[in-house]
Amino acid sequence: MEIRSDHDIYSDHVENTDDRCFETGPGLIRLNPVFKQMVWGGSRLRTEFGYEIPGDDTGECWAISAHRHGDCTVKGGQYDGKTLSWLWENRPGLFGEIHSEGFPLLVKIIDAKQDLSVQVHPDDEYARIHEDGSRGKTECWYILDCDPGASIIIGHNAASRGELADMIENNRWSGLLREVPVKKGDFFQIFPGTVHAIKGGTLILETQQNSDITYRVYDYGRLQNGRPRDLHIRQSLDVITVPFDENVSFDRGEPIPGGPDEALVKCAFYSVWHFKCTGDCTYRPSGKCLLCSVISGEGTVNGEKVSKADHFIIPAGYETLRTTGEFEMIVSSPE
Repeated sequence: MEIRSDHDIYSDHVENTDDRCFETGPGLIRLNPVFKQMVWGGSRLRTEFGYEIPGDDTGECWAISAHRHGDCTVKGGQYDGKTLSWLWENRPGLFGEIHSEGFPLLVKIIDAKQDLSVQVHPDDEYARIHEDGSRGKTECWYILDCDPGASIIIGHNAASRGELADMIENNRWSGLLREVPVKKGDFFQIFPGTVHAIKGGTLILETQQNSDITYRVYDYGRLQNGRPRDLHIRQSLDVITVPFDENVSFDRGEPIPGGPDEALVKCAFYSVWHFKCTGDCTYRPSGKCLLCSVISGEGTVNGEKVSKADHFIIPAGYETLRTTGEFEMIVSSPE
């Protein structure tokens, strides 16, 4: 198999060099996360991962990001201090054959101390027309941890667009929204047009298109700085899929050859795996770069130490990779 390639709305040029890396390439590209304070955020990014967060309302860790709203910098190595967007523009060989105007993915950890807004994302076509050429937003969630009895919102019960508009206008939220129980280790693929909300007491890792466009449908009437947050009802009614298909399926993809992993999803924008290393393992990736987030334990990747809370990119072109130790990662690659 070839490895291919809440969220608010909205370099210096140097000569390129051949950065293809095989057995002894430039090593892991480690990244410094960017943190976002949110009205619904908490402190688990400090207590669970040891990050120095800006406050006890920190909702998001943008772990691997080249977005203009949060551009990660490289930690150590020959590119120390460079942004991920700089690497994308100036060292394309690190990423493999990816045909994209900008770095295509964004990986987050989300700490929902309280419920996020009920929201929906547009697809590429709608975003291109209505959001100044932006990408749409397909995303997926891996549940890192959650409180007993936790749930999330995915989907709605309206049979027609007219009924959807009526239920939203008249605040019939209990009848409209579909609630799904969750547990640690669950995985969800969220397509554009899907009404959804992460609820309080949930810690997730999100892999998504590199987009920051979210349309809020409902925000529980809460205030931020003394005022309600903006809602985007017109845009939401434009893009919500009606009716919701609770049986929609998606391709799980295939495991990495030789790798100790479970394939979670393969879609038009990314492939994602749950990688569980126990002891020594050698496997053979091919194609594009791998985006890695260590979610438990510690070990090594090609001789470099890694541990929980580390986020890094394995550059494209390695013929073999070797891991040792006892650790878990969520790994993704652009399609």
